[in-house]
Amino acid sequence: MTRIVTNVQSLIAQRVVGQQNVALNQSLTRLSTGLRINTGADDPAGLIGSESLRSDKVAINAAVENARRADNFLAVAEGGLQEVNALLLELEDLLDRSANEAGLSDAEVEANQAQIDAILSSIDRIANTSTFNGQKLLGGNFEFTTSGVNTTNIDTLRIDTAKIPEGATRTVTIDVVAGSDYAVVSGLGGGTAGALSAATTIEVTGNYGSEVLSFASGTTAAQIAAAVNTSSQLTGISAIVSTVAGTGHVIFASTQYGADAVVSVEVLGSTGRMAIDGTNTTTDHSSSDNGVDGTVIVNGRTADVNGLDVTMRSGSLSLQTTLGTTFGSTNGGSTSFAITGGGAVFSIAPQVNMVGMEGIGLQSVSSGSLGGGTDGFLSTLASGATNDLSSRNFATAQRVIRNAQEQVSSMRGRIGAFQKDTLQTTVNSLLVALENTAAAESAIRETDFAEETSALTRAQILVNSSMSTLQIANAQPQSVLSLLQ
Repeated sequence: MTRIVTNVQSLIAQRVVGQQNVALNQSLTRLSTGLRINTGADDPAGLIGSESLRSDKVAINAAVENARRADNFLAVAEGGLQEVNALLLELEDLLDRSANEAGLSDAEVEANQAQIDAILSSIDRIANTSTFNGQKLLGGNFEFTTSGVNTTNIDTLRIDTAKIPEGATRTVTIDVVAGSDYAVVSGLGGGTAGALSAATTIEVTGNYGSEVLSFASGTTAAQIAAAVNTSSQLTGISAIVSTVAGTGHVIFASTQYGADAVVSVEVLGSTGRMAIDGTNTTTDHSSSDNGVDGTVIVNGRTADVNGLDVTMRSGSLSLQTTLGTTFGSTNGGSTSFAITGGGAVFSIAPQVNMVGMEGIGLQSVSSGSLGGGTDGFLSTLASGATNDLSSRNFATAQRVIRNAQEQVSSMRGRIGAFQKDTLQTTVNSLLVALENTAAAESAIRETDFAEETSALTRAQILVNSSMSTLQIANAQPQSVLSLLQ
């Protein structure tokens, strides 16, 4: 049958031409943009998945940059601490040389003191001028803040890391299950009420050193204790007269607590008449003892204890504290305080939550902050202060300096560990995650050029073929004219 009003073949050809043009345009779009999914209509499910992966890529990239910025931040702080450490070594050199009193003139001592004052000033300047992006790093601005600390129970407190819920505080509870103890040895003279029955020479040895003390016959227990206490700073041993151990007993005790504390008392020679930790005044001439480290629980975790020093480290809380003498040596004590904020906190994970936050406390390294404890702060070495060179408290001053050195070295170690084991490992892990996420997003969203080039060639051929077919379909009705001739 031949009809000319409705050219069905032409309609079919037009439809096919339109379809082939759509396919051709799609291939051209994909090849020009490099993306397989350009609109939601291209692949609705694929679009959702790829957009989610793109969001992950953005978050990972931000976390990597955050970690690198944190590393730069801490590198500046570590550089300042390195210089402080060098100044502390120079400070000890000056002190140790000045202790050679007979070999130095007054003018040389004064010159050394002037250098010490200059060093202390430089340390304070570094503490106040080590900045990153306008923020002071070593002046105490990034210490963790606390409230409710019982200063009778806690002498010193340093929070190294703490994860604190947003808008909240973190409670820390310290329970002394068993208190630390000092080393102790008792002595008893062979005379009345513990007095010496003959001239006696004893050697006492503690954590700081040894001292030989000689006593005349008839020296009382109180006089022996007073003589021992006179050299307490040199030996690390103090003494009292006790009635608990028996009338006239002299109790030789270490000034420190814990397993590292030691006390040793020995009667020298054969003429001594003093029993050491015994009752036989002719044979019991020496004894030694060590202290005991206690057992302390911090927030349910057993802490490391060294005398009165307590260290606890976990993923969400790390701290170091020195307990008060009575609290730390008494069984069953408990104290609590709250960490309210502070610290240098960094977001180094793609998810912005507590798990992805890491913080580190940076304590002040000024001369008024370094040192502490029973020996005093670094500032006590300045002219006119307790431990300046004119005071001749060389042993105490050296312990102050070494305590400061330990604190600075500890901070550098913590910063180095944070950089290496937290930041660098996090960056490495995130970069691997970024590679895999980018690969997954690319597989879903981007154009496979080999496949799409073949599709383009096919679409071009089909468009040309369908156009030729449409031309033939449009020409076919003209054959009707032959019937009208």
